[in-house]
Amino acid sequence: MIAAVVPAHQEEYRIGRVLDSLLTITEIKNIIVILNGSNEITRKVANKYYQNNVERITLVTFQDPLGIDVPRAVGAKLAYAAGADYTLFVDGDMVGEISCELKILLDNTIKYDLDLALTDCYPDKKAATNLQGPLFYWRYFLNQELGLLEKIKISTPSHGPHVISHRILSNIPWEDLAVPPTLLVHAVRKNFRTGIAVAIPHIQLGSSLKNQTHSQLITETIIGDCLEALHMARSQPRSRHFNGKLYLGYHSQRRFDLLEQFIAGRNM
Repeated sequence: MIAAVVPAHQEEYRIGRVLDSLLTITEIKNIIVILNGSNEITRKVANKYYQNNVERITLVTFQDPLGIDVPRAVGAKLAYAAGADYTLFVDGDMVGEISCELKILLDNTIKYDLDLALTDCYPDKKAATNLQGPLFYWRYFLNQELGLLEKIKISTPSHGPHVISHRILSNIPWEDLAVPPTLLVHAVRKNFRTGIAVAIPHIQLGSSLKNQTHSQLITETIIGDCLEALHMARSQPRSRHFNGKLYLGYHSQRRFDLLEQFIAGRNM
């Protein structure tokens, strides 16, 4: 069985288009929507889709925001409990025309028996060679350190749709799903089959455009995540520091406490 996890915060104008796209893929039997601290309009839109597709959509609502990536861990836990063989992760703001590519992603995951199937968001070779800035540097450096660069280039579970197997979910801590680059470390350590299963240019994803402050915070979040993964790979205490700077970004807003309560089965 294939499940899909869709985290959504304030996505009232986008979540419907994402769900429309996923509902066209008949192989996906369970679409798990995680509403975390969402406004009323987002909740109403998601609930309408749930009411019209109760056999395929699972709707989970958290009153408080879970923070970036934590909803993935919640959805993964639910998909695992439901017996999903593969779990697809798609952000609730990805309104691009990507349903065909998502089908290819799933097909290639199964065809090549991948445990961690990633998206190449920079398939154009010329564009890829011109990528600059610290974010791309750390993605490159981490994948190189792990011996994955030739196989997945600068692809990462932090960026773009990706698929995780039941085998991965059986063998890693749930909280690491909320720090996506650490999945690459687990993949290497435990010999999970990892690869690129589809190419979707970043612009085609249709992710919502945010302001410069948000872009900077996202950059610092992913750099900090890569630093944690690097320390983990080197069997060192996990850290988000480099050259005297702490790369927090949105990390401080990740509600690991709520995730722990959810995993423990306590009422939220």
